[in-house]
Amino acid sequence: MKLIIAIINYDDAGAVVQSLTKSGFSSTRLSTTGGFLLAGNVTLLIGVEEEKVQEAVDIIRKHSHSRRQLMPAITEMSHGFMPVMPVEVTVGGATLFVVDVERFERL
Repeated sequence: MKLIIAIINYDDAGAVVQSLTKSGFSSTRLSTTGGFLLAGNVTLLIGVEEEKVQEAVDIIRKHSHSRRQLMPAITEMSHGFMPVMPVEVTVGGATLFVVDVERFERL
C-alpha cells in the first residue's frame, strides 16, 4: 500500500478529484497555502495499491497544468512598502510524494 500526497493548484483540484473518483480512487482533500506565493492549494491524500500508483499519478499529471501569471512585486522602503513592476511567475502543476504505508485500517 502506498500513500500519494499531492499538492495541487486550487484551480486544478476539482478536475483532478473528479477524474480520480471516476477512476475508482478515494482521496481526502485538505485546503492548504503555498509558502512562496501564499497561493491557495489543495493537498490530496490518496491511498492506493502499489500497482495502481502510476495510474493515479497519470490522472494527476493530466489535470494539473502549469501557467504563467503576473504577481505584484513589492520593495521595502524606509517608510513602508512600495509597489514595483509585476513579476511573471510559473504557478500550478503538482508536487507529489509517494510513501510506503506500514499499516492501513478502515474503521
